[in-house]
Amino acid sequence: MVNLVKASFLALSVFLVACAAPSKAPQSLYDEIGGAPTIEAITENFINEVSFNETIYRYFEKTNITRFREKFNEHLCVTTGGPCTYTGDTMLRVHQGKNINEADFNTTVDLLVNAMEKAGLTYPQQNQVLKVLAPMRDEMLYK
Repeated sequence: MVNLVKASFLALSVFLVACAAPSKAPQSLYDEIGGAPTIEAITENFINEVSFNETIYRYFEKTNITRFREKFNEHLCVTTGGPCTYTGDTMLRVHQGKNINEADFNTTVDLLVNAMEKAGLTYPQQNQVLKVLAPMRDEMLYK
């Protein structure tokens, strides 16, 4: 009987220690969506979406696409919690003088959603990405 009590006590102790062990740190959104390969896929898809949209393309037609690709990748990486450093200009500086109106901004968001969907993000993941980008909205719109 004593051995049974000891064995039960030992089993209960192991169970309690396992339950009390610190849980794994939550993943960043960057990790959750697939890290660098997914960020790069979103960027490529977004560039492609923009290139086929006449209304939005006019905002990008004089853009250095190589620089845009690099900075957009960095920006998405940083805003989703990735291990990158954003080395580009502020959103205000990048969009200043472009006279982006609400309708065109919303269309661009739709193009980004299409890009994320093509990259395999789920709707909840897309919403999380949009949530971290949303605070920059006012820096992009014409005032």
